[in-house]
Amino acid sequence: MSITTVGFFNNKGGVGKTTLVYHLAWMYADQGKRIVAADLDPQANLTSSFLEEDRLEEIWTEGSSFRTVHSCVQPIMTGSGDIVCPTLEVFDSELALVVGDLSLSEYEDQLSENWPKCLGGEERAFRVTSAFWRIVQDAGEHHGAELILIDLGPNLGAINRAALLATDYVVVPLEADLFSLQGLHNLGPRLREWRERWRRCLPECQARDLSLPPGQMHPLGYIVMQHSIRLDRPVRSYERWIERIPSAFHQDVLGEEEDAKYSVNDDPKCLALLRHYRSLMAMAHENRKPMFHLRSADGAIGSHLTAARHAGGDFKELAERIHREIHGHKQPKPGKRRAR
Repeated sequence: MSITTVGFFNNKGGVGKTTLVYHLAWMYADQGKRIVAADLDPQANLTSSFLEEDRLEEIWTEGSSFRTVHSCVQPIMTGSGDIVCPTLEVFDSELALVVGDLSLSEYEDQLSENWPKCLGGEERAFRVTSAFWRIVQDAGEHHGAELILIDLGPNLGAINRAALLATDYVVVPLEADLFSLQGLHNLGPRLREWRERWRRCLPECQARDLSLPPGQMHPLGYIVMQHSIRLDRPVRSYERWIERIPSAFHQDVLGEEEDAKYSVNDDPKCLALLRHYRSLMAMAHENRKPMFHLRSADGAIGSHLTAARHAGGDFKELAERIHREIHGHKQPKPGKRRAR
């Protein structure tokens, strides 16, 4: 049985995907859950959130034996073999990181070239396309993880298509602006297209012993990041966009035909509205720890210490909400048979 994977994705950048993955990974670890955080973004922002530059230099130096996600796909890229297991960077025993790599972008061409070949049943095409899923599953099994959280880059290219195929669930971070709404409009149809295409590909695979992702990519919900209202974005404009988010998510991402009559406060697909943490975020990044781990010795005094406690409450609630949604989705609906 595979380990549950949750991807955090929006093809609009700057909406807090990496921040969410980083803090949720630590929150689940604090709750005693064994977690793998996987950095599948070629920009490697999640990796730089976890690791100091000196450590990154050691890992990324040519000749290093440390296996980043790029190292794991290197044998496929060169035609010398299949994936290799990643080296895990472990934090406080519960939390492990699949380290990202700026060189991962080199894998894009391989993924683009082999995607259409999956319909023809070519074994190599399936090995290339399923590599990310097999890498994170290997990492999860090695760490004994209960959950794998995946950070993705902000685009709809071949790397993210393969990374999304590796997810069971997708969480969409948003801001209340036109660009996030347009992102939903682009994301929904593409997810459905890729999911359906992969389902048609799976029976064609000629390598019956090859473990492949189901490509579920179920949209679990969205999170609205409430950043500070800028002078060029008055409250009225903010309210205008945030009112349109539920309808856009239900229609564009879930593919529902009827207009959703929800606000973000009562929409079951709104997982959280997260406040803006201002300078607390910078302090956390400087200390290489989540906001809710900040203490007075880190410079969190007075209002900062209070904000750190609030952040802990916010992420605890969000982590528990995501856990409930996953658990609820896995259960058969009352009065209905489980799909075979």
